[in-house]
Amino acid sequence: MNEHQKADFIIKTLDDYFPRPEIPLNHRDAFTLLISVLLSAQTTDVQVNKVTPVLFERADTPEKMVTLSESELLQIIRSCGLAPQKTKSILSLSQRLMDEYDGRVPSSFKALESLPGVGHKTASVVMAQAFGIPAFPVDTHIHRLAKRWGLSNGKSVLQTEADLKRIFPRDQWIKLHLQMIYFGRSYCPARGHHPMECPICKEIGTEN
Repeated sequence: MNEHQKADFIIKTLDDYFPRPEIPLNHRDAFTLLISVLLSAQTTDVQVNKVTPVLFERADTPEKMVTLSESELLQIIRSCGLAPQKTKSILSLSQRLMDEYDGRVPSSFKALESLPGVGHKTASVVMAQAFGIPAFPVDTHIHRLAKRWGLSNGKSVLQTEADLKRIFPRDQWIKLHLQMIYFGRSYCPARGHHPMECPICKEIGTEN
């Protein structure tokens, strides 16, 4: 199976299993999505979704967020990994949004990545899910699957992102990002993986 055939098979299989994937983080708009994605680093989406209803009831805009003290915010998000660091980032980026962007989340990679605590993956998720701009955010699941399926050498997240963008059609990137996350969790896990039971690995082979 050549690369083109492999890509077509993966797209078809993921469409069969997850035809309408929804972002697993609860959010209301671009700002709450940005905060949710920032919180998701080093913790699970499930844990973030337990925290954000309380947080967004108190503060769902930059203006409201900066009214929280550092100790108040830390108490709310304490169960998320790296909570002290995330607390500082959330308060700083909220102030920056007010000072520089009229309280709105900017829709450019450069502007998003300049915000405290916002890396390339977080910016990619916001660009894709909040603004519909094609991006291919690479998390641990996608990085692992790309290597396992022989789509990338897996040496860096940025290399994996570049390889996936080259292999798959641009208009599929946003959906594929979510489909691969769900598929990895359900059918192609890091541990206890049985290639001959995986709908994709059993057909295309596996690198590990």
